[in-house]
Amino acid sequence: MTSFNRWCVAALLTLLVIAVPAALHALPARDSDIGASDLLERVRTAEDHPWSGYVQTQGALALPVAEDFADVGALFSDDLRMRAWWRGSDDWRVDRLLVSGETDLVHQHGVTIEWSYERDRATISRDPDIRLPRAADVVPPVLTERLLRDVSSDDVRRIPARRVAGISAPGLRVEPSAPQSSIDHVDLWADPGSGVPLRVDVYAEDADSPSFVTELRDFSASRPAPSTTTFDGADGIDVEHDDVLDIADAANQYAPLRPPSTVGGLDMSSASDGAVGVYGVGITQLIAIPLRGREARPLREQLRQTPDVATSADDTLVTAGPVGVLLTGAADDGGWLITGTVTAETLRQAAIDLARGTTYVGEVG
Repeated sequence: MTSFNRWCVAALLTLLVIAVPAALHALPARDSDIGASDLLERVRTAEDHPWSGYVQTQGALALPVAEDFADVGALFSDDLRMRAWWRGSDDWRVDRLLVSGETDLVHQHGVTIEWSYERDRATISRDPDIRLPRAADVVPPVLTERLLRDVSSDDVRRIPARRVAGISAPGLRVEPSAPQSSIDHVDLWADPGSGVPLRVDVYAEDADSPSFVTELRDFSASRPAPSTTTFDGADGIDVEHDDVLDIADAANQYAPLRPPSTVGGLDMSSASDGAVGVYGVGITQLIAIPLRGREARPLREQLRQTPDVATSADDTLVTAGPVGVLLTGAADDGGWLITGTVTAETLRQAAIDLARGTTYVGEVG
């Protein structure tokens, strides 16, 4: 074989390697005859099913960014790339891939390690029930589990299958029944064999395109090896132990307040056990976090620089797609940060209910 012929063979093999996966993704999806309630049940029974894959998200929510909430804003405003290995709800790893490196979350036995490649630093923390969202919360299976809480078969219907990660995935549409919801519907597609969700599209009211998309671009339903969810830090890295994960965790532990049992017509979740109130469930949910003046001031400034902000003597309100953010108080005051997938009217009523029903319990912690 001449060198030219060898080059042609190599070029052909290269084209095949590239073209075959692309062709698989381009093939039309074969639909399934599974009903909506059966598909809902299959997805729910897959909540602890192992999986691994490459995740991409598309965020169209222009959320305001202040220092304490910068990571949250990036989660829903930016396009993210992640590699994930999920052996179970208490044994997983999600690596967020960045241009300059990566930031990894490794979780085992109730402890989470965040490793920053750029800073060469690992932070070890417990995993509290009340915290701000992080990258692992927006991979399709985890986001789906949260969105489907308290959803009944009356709230779902079948939609056509689509090809996701090369798989013909049957589709399910979830439409909230609660009048407080700012979400019009959520579309999801699941692996027909395992039931693991592969893609989630979230639509705001009256929107023609999704406000947020998270999708597995490649996928395996096999259990990852134990080594994939093990953190092996290099010698000499800076290791820290953090008893306070973020601003929501700090407020929940130490703010000497207890919010009321119902706000905006939504009942408090069983996850609430401190100063932070979590209300509603699934698609329709809000969280109320008490902030001190030094925490509220920079956030209020950012909110007021956001297009279409609504301000009054008592609060500052911004909506981005299905997500609303309301901060009570004015000027340099502290206040309640109230945010969630609820209407502006619900946020304002929640602020009224918090002002009337919050109790002071003295020093905490």
